[in-house]
Amino acid sequence: MPGVNVDTGTDRVALDPELWQRADMRRALARRDLATVFTLLRRVGTSQRMIATLTGLAPSEVYEISRGRRVMAYDVLCRIGDGLGVPRGYLGLAYDSETASFVGTADGRGTGRTDLDEVAALLAHAAEVAVGMDAGPAALRWTAPHEAGTPVPRRLSRGDADQIEAITCALRGLDYGLGGGACREAVVAQTRWVHQLLHADAADDVRHRLVLASADLDNLAGWTSFDVGLFGTARGYFARALTQARRAGDASLIANVLYRAGRLHLHQGLTREALRFFQLGKLAATECSCNLTVAMLSANEAWAYGILGDVPRALAALAHAEEEFARASGPVAPWVSFFGPTDLEALAGMTHLELGAYERGRLTRARASLTAALEARGSDMARSRSFELTALAIAVLHDGESEAGLALGEEAVDLAERVRSVRVLDRLRPLGRAAVETGVRGGRELAERIRLAAAG
Repeated sequence: MPGVNVDTGTDRVALDPELWQRADMRRALARRDLATVFTLLRRVGTSQRMIATLTGLAPSEVYEISRGRRVMAYDVLCRIGDGLGVPRGYLGLAYDSETASFVGTADGRGTGRTDLDEVAALLAHAAEVAVGMDAGPAALRWTAPHEAGTPVPRRLSRGDADQIEAITCALRGLDYGLGGGACREAVVAQTRWVHQLLHADAADDVRHRLVLASADLDNLAGWTSFDVGLFGTARGYFARALTQARRAGDASLIANVLYRAGRLHLHQGLTREALRFFQLGKLAATECSCNLTVAMLSANEAWAYGILGDVPRALAALAHAEEEFARASGPVAPWVSFFGPTDLEALAGMTHLELGAYERGRLTRARASLTAALEARGSDMARSRSFELTALAIAVLHDGESEAGLALGEEAVDLAERVRSVRVLDRLRPLGRAAVETGVRGGRELAERIRLAAAG
């Protein structure tokens, strides 16, 4: 076979080292795109079974990786690279002295000559700082910490799964209250870590919880990426969340991912595509018999129909949302527990605000719903309050109450400046246009303040 050497006397199988010098192979290795690496190997005659034999992976794992499953764990990447004969540097896995020291110590806690040297150096730096120096000679050794990945435990317990779920809950709370910009880096780091943990040994029930946790975190990573304006990255996380949620067999989470994907595309002005995501989400929500999720998706569907000016469908979707919400009872999954009567009221306000361009009297309904939502919304929900203040200001301005609308607009900008969310700033732009178009005194100043906030 081309590219493959087989020593029949020793049963050794080796790949031609020239394979790793090809430009397409080097690019795939540099990106750790193992799906492409395996595809290129098969093109030169290396079977899936042989790849499994060389790398120590199960054939099913080779198949999943070939279909796009990302490998993140350091030890698995090393095993694949070493088995195929790929220089570790090509995969960004340089085998330096620190790595060699770690691998050579069974429990990772050994003390060698390098460790003792570092202890002495750190003590010298500590002594300098203790006597008031912040940049003494010993500090030069510590300009940046040596980064190293956290070792993956050999086996995970139910307690590990409990901790992961609790951390996800805490991160979700930070996003709701302060915006994705306040916690996205932590979410992405936790997402990466949990995907590495999927390679550890665990009982079947713990493994199922880990797969579900990875899907939940991918969903949150997509949502926080969307909130800071990384739309393409958000789509990537949502796609992986859907895959993991299906592997976990959780239709409720699938529906939630589809809701968030719909909101992303609604924000981008892709309203018909957003509608399709909401409708697919309703199918998944029906599968798991979650009335609350159906209500949430129907309310967002109503908003989308309102943007399109489809009054009958918008009102029908809103009525369906209210019916399903009234029927919802019992415990719900953490990813949908945020949706309550205040959120339904706010979405009704957004729907009526959009329909105000097509039917007289809708602005009054919009104002009533948005005011009710704001009165019920807790002060800790700054992002949601900012959205609702912005929409209410627009409704009041279009209803002819210029001074009240301007005051609400200023309050909305004040709040938006305290939230780490690109979405919040994007949603201010229609308020700036409304302030100018209505000719209110001070409107141009408000529009300029919005422009500066968005630019900053």
